[in-house]
Amino acid sequence: MDLVEIDDHLIVSGQPDLAAFADLARKGVVAVINARPDGEEAGQPGNAAEAAAAKAGGLDYAFVPVAGSAITEADIRAFQRAREEARGPILAHCKSGTRALTLHVLGEVLEGRMEQDEVLAFGKVHGIDLSGAVRWLDRDKAKAPYVKGFHDARTGSIQYVVTDPATKSCAVIDPILDFDEKSGSTSTAHADALLDYVRTEGLSIEWILDTHPHADHFSAAHYLKQKTGAPTAIGSHVTDVQKLWKGIYNWPELAVDGSQWDRLFSEGDIFKVGTLEGRVIFSPGHTLASITYVIGDAAFVHDTIFMPDSGTARADFPGGSAAVLWSSIQRILSLPDETRLFTGHDYEPAGRNAKWESTVGEQKRSNPHLAGMTEERFVALREARDRTLPMPKLILHALQVNIRGGRLPEPEENGRRYLKFPLNALEGAAW
Repeated sequence: MDLVEIDDHLIVSGQPDLAAFADLARKGVVAVINARPDGEEAGQPGNAAEAAAAKAGGLDYAFVPVAGSAITEADIRAFQRAREEARGPILAHCKSGTRALTLHVLGEVLEGRMEQDEVLAFGKVHGIDLSGAVRWLDRDKAKAPYVKGFHDARTGSIQYVVTDPATKSCAVIDPILDFDEKSGSTSTAHADALLDYVRTEGLSIEWILDTHPHADHFSAAHYLKQKTGAPTAIGSHVTDVQKLWKGIYNWPELAVDGSQWDRLFSEGDIFKVGTLEGRVIFSPGHTLASITYVIGDAAFVHDTIFMPDSGTARADFPGGSAAVLWSSIQRILSLPDETRLFTGHDYEPAGRNAKWESTVGEQKRSNPHLAGMTEERFVALREARDRTLPMPKLILHALQVNIRGGRLPEPEENGRRYLKFPLNALEGAAW
């Protein structure tokens, strides 16, 4: 293992032996960042073994696995956070050290501490070819729209600000209203962080969009409309979801015409975000109302497809169907391979950093629910897995808010708001 000292706080290297972790601690290293995905080659120690060796050596440890061609801003920011949280020098490694240093320099460029035209020379000084980092920066500049994701670790949800760089107009997709089921407390912290970003970047919100009525977090669409005046929208089949849950909640006064939103999108509808064209793909299966927003070269698929290492969404909610989900996924995968896909949830499997961006091509190649899969096998796999999954802990809390566009229940005569919680409404749910 050759150690390359980048500065007083960062060393990069190729794959270390597990026995070397104790030596690193003796040399003053306090943390290890593993940027290497599991399974790259036979004999590779892997994430779990490295995490154990780091713990035994008294080292902090972070898992930020990347492939050179698929680094995203989420990976770069995770690498930066791991560096910032370390109490001293860190070792960052991959197979050769190149990806580890690439994550570092990309962060430096994005933060304005390094210019792009300095990257190749910086790598040469340290004996590492950073031409891949330059290509990443060139591709990043050409992307439209620019997508900023905000991950909520509490629910695993991601809300997005999607910006047209030419006009600084933006759309907000799947905003989160915070809710703590233990105390019954609500908060606008995540939505306010989104608004702070919009203000800091000088953006103008043109749309507040939900992909479907969520079962695991409250929507902040109504709150953001109150704060910004921007129109809200969702798929037109939300009325089917409203009718379904009206019966579950025994809610005769619930309006089931979708009037809680400013616009209901149907299959093929077109809208604008600045100069960029957006269009709608009806994507049911997870719910009756799920839609995909395609804006420029980006598609927002929420609970339809997860990251390639996490498979696909469940299809056992009221109105869900694994066969219909398969059909919807095939429509999404018919988009060009380079189309960026942004998922709505990530639960950080194996302790890796949160991720939310992939491509159609990556999903076809690497998602075990999709690569080489047939409809029959997918339906069997999805239904068998769904039978083992407990319902989301907020489903009965969230749906009564989200089928009204994110509106909390109206205050009662004592000024307090109350959620209605039906018992035994979801028969056959796993505990």
